[in-house]
Amino acid sequence: MAEEYGQWGDEMQRVFLTLMVCLTLAACGLGETAVSAAAGGASAAEQAKEALKTEARVKQQLDAAATLEAQRRQAADASSQ
Repeated sequence: MAEEYGQWGDEMQRVFLTLMVCLTLAACGLGETAVSAAAGGASAAEQAKEALKTEARVKQQLDAAATLEAQRRQAADASSQ
């Protein structure tokens, strides 16, 4: 009976160690995924900031062009009268 228990104990140790190795590897994958997600989120936030800056710059350039065109039209109207 002691031999059976000893053999069963060895099997359980192997199963337990295998389970621990699997859990450790799975945890590494989850940690890596979390780090990747955090880095991706920071990158996306930086891209969003840059996009807002670019949008503001383009709007400013469009407003300046519209103002310049209005001034040219006014000058053309004034010179034609």
